[in-house]
Amino acid sequence: QLQLVESGGGLVQAGGSLRLSCAASGIIFSIYVMGWYRQAPGNQRELVASITRGSSPTYADSVKGRFTISRDNAKNTVYLQMNSLKPEDTAVYYCNAGSMNGYWGQGTQVTVSS
Repeated sequence: QLQLVESGGGLVQAGGSLRLSCAASGIIFSIYVMGWYRQAPGNQRELVASITRGSSPTYADSVKGRFTISRDNAKNTVYLQMNSLKPEDTAVYYCNAGSMNGYWGQGTQVTVSS
């Protein structure tokens, strides 16, 4: 059974850091492009960062220089290190395998207070 399970969300002050993790099971993790998306209330879900099978990352302009995506194929896990967090980063963050038509986790809340 396919599962993507996120962890690491929470409440942090502006300027702080969080590290999100997404553990995958039930898929051949190493063949998938993995991504982190986020959705704030009233907004559409947007791509934050993605990483190819060969670990080449792509970032939204709004997070470049602050967020780092990485993957460990041996552990079937993808990470999102978030530094210098801003209140506008507040959202539910979703792990994704295989882009918009792929597989999704249940989401983890990230709240950044000013």
